[in-house]
Amino acid sequence: MNNLKTLLSELAISESEYAKIVSSLGREPNELELGMFGSAWSEHCGYKHSKSLLKHFSKLPANNVLVEHGSENAGAIDIGDNRAIVMKIESHNHPSAIEPIQGAATGIGGIVRDIFSMGARPIALLNSLRFGEASKLNSINLLKGVVNGISNYGNCIGVPNVGGEVYFSSPYNGNPLVNAMCVGVVDHNKIKKATMEPNSSIFLIGSETGRDGIHGASGLASKSLDENQELRSAVQVGNPFMEKILIEACLELALNEHVVGIQDLGAAGLATATIEAAENGKCGIYIELDKVPLRDSGMTPYEIMLSESQERMIIAVEPNYENIVIDTCKKWGISFSKIGRATNDGIARIEYNSSSVATIPTALLTNPPNYVFDTTKPSYIKDLQSFDFDPIELPSNPIDALKKLLSSPNIASKEHIYKQYDHQVQTNTLIPPGNDAAVLRIKGTNIKLALTTDGNGRYCYIDPKIGGAISVAEACRNLSTVGANPVAITDCLNFGNPEENDVYYQLEKCIEGIVDACTVFDIPVISGNVSLYNQTNEGNIYPTPIIGALGLIKDDTQAVSSDFKSAGDVVYLLGMSSLSTNIQALSGSEWSYINHQLVAGKLHIDLQMEKKVQSICRELIKMGIIQSSHDCSDGGIAVAISECCIKGSKGITVTCEIKERWDVALFGEEQSRILISVSPANEQQIIQQCKQQSIPILKVGYVSEKNISIGNLIETTVDEIRNYWEAGISQYNS
Repeated sequence: MNNLKTLLSELAISESEYAKIVSSLGREPNELELGMFGSAWSEHCGYKHSKSLLKHFSKLPANNVLVEHGSENAGAIDIGDNRAIVMKIESHNHPSAIEPIQGAATGIGGIVRDIFSMGARPIALLNSLRFGEASKLNSINLLKGVVNGISNYGNCIGVPNVGGEVYFSSPYNGNPLVNAMCVGVVDHNKIKKATMEPNSSIFLIGSETGRDGIHGASGLASKSLDENQELRSAVQVGNPFMEKILIEACLELALNEHVVGIQDLGAAGLATATIEAAENGKCGIYIELDKVPLRDSGMTPYEIMLSESQERMIIAVEPNYENIVIDTCKKWGISFSKIGRATNDGIARIEYNSSSVATIPTALLTNPPNYVFDTTKPSYIKDLQSFDFDPIELPSNPIDALKKLLSSPNIASKEHIYKQYDHQVQTNTLIPPGNDAAVLRIKGTNIKLALTTDGNGRYCYIDPKIGGAISVAEACRNLSTVGANPVAITDCLNFGNPEENDVYYQLEKCIEGIVDACTVFDIPVISGNVSLYNQTNEGNIYPTPIIGALGLIKDDTQAVSSDFKSAGDVVYLLGMSSLSTNIQALSGSEWSYINHQLVAGKLHIDLQMEKKVQSICRELIKMGIIQSSHDCSDGGIAVAISECCIKGSKGITVTCEIKERWDVALFGEEQSRILISVSPANEQQIIQQCKQQSIPILKVGYVSEKNISIGNLIETTVDEIRNYWEAGISQYNS
């Protein structure tokens, strides 16, 4: 091979890894073989720096889990009534930084294929987005492109986009995070796996293969953006109309018992899709690359094998039943070609025009090196956690402080984003975007699903372990506030360079925090994704684990939204008996960042109290005595109150005591708090329920018609604060 060092750099293969490849093969690999190793051993596909840490998830409860974590394209959990939910969240960060429209669009396409490849019909999309400072033009341009890509693709394939979150912060300058989550439903005994059996015929169906996306897994997703500036061609191009008919064709094929397995072509294309499915079935493969339908002329075996052209699927079918695939593809007008067969010897044999171009044992490709580092606690964490908030002076005007916070891009309305998404297609959405969680019905059952995505990079930067736990707690809290019982999560772990002590420590401790919280809530992590090397020359991103959470509402329980409903209703805070006086409640808060440019402090969460508060909230909703329910998090109780007022076009009179440090009381971000409103007739019943279960509760005040009165500090109207809340991002978006 000419210029081996250059090729190793393009593939993100180290010299020591190359030496291991040579030793394992007993010879030097050719260029295609090295490309296959580069993809299979990439961070994106092989999880070299995280696999040992992800094993901690196997300790979690596995109630109703139908496939082992990480063993299939997505996770699956039994929800009763012979139904299973299949779900996963995945990143498309680096492609979206380079080509935001196509990067985000193909991120949607890829996660949807993970779901329907298992025989599940996609019923919902969610997303979690991070951008640099909103005041920077590049951040807004990336936002526009990403939202455009998500909406164009999702709307065309007919899957509703029902929820998500958007945050802006300087560590994401130049390295946005685009995490996409998809949820599907399937009869629990009809799940199709990504596998093969010896002698299975292997078909490639869907779009033709082009040169787009080559080195997407190894060269783009597994290196920092500073190393990727010339890899624009590694971003794939999507065709949502092909995806839409692929969904129908693959769901039809999945129902046939003679179809052995279905695998989507994602990262590294044929090089990983065929190998992973073969290894899952303890098979080898024989592939004829000249049988692959091509979009571009003159493609080499290397390009054909490593292309990441979108909307392509591998179908493994029993050899005597090939017509099942052929007839189905003809019915739906989809291109198809038999490109090979599964063998029984565990060897991947790749040919082109009857000549061998690669011969590798599949087990070598699917067992990359596993890196484990001994870490020390970063010194910056001690510095942040020892910060003294006491000398910080109170602002002079509480109403101006509230308006400033409501217009922060991280808190302000995201309606101008989610109104670009079709959230009502399929006609299942009961609670739409803009609430704590989306709620969907499953037709033909009494089951309703609640879905949310949550994460807080600032918290995880200050304290990775507690931040990881809070991410899970808030996701579950958002489910509980609509009345849903949390049953499973999927996670997307977005971190910087794992070869650096600080980043590996963050990754390790965030996972520990996630495991701690899941243990308390008795829920499994059923799937996920790790995205590393999120860094630019300005440094690493914040450690940002994103939690996608699933909750269930059964029987006739009516889901509850966050908006205040009626003047005269009484407002209570579950989880506290008085407004906070602990100045550490400002730790990592939006208030501290907006007013003092601070990301510091000491975080705290009592997971047992969190569990109790969420449980009582769900019980009260099931009893039908709560009018509204809202998670109290970003911006503290003043922001939570304001959001309930704005969404319900109501006011409030706050009557509870607010002590001298009103910034702590109103804008501190204590955990384990839920704001509810109830009719006066149900007030005593709620007080009694909380007393019986030793849940702290605080009477906050009363819902009014339009005026907002918070003690003797704030006098305004709902229309006035709505103007600030609605203008938050649009002020940068003109």
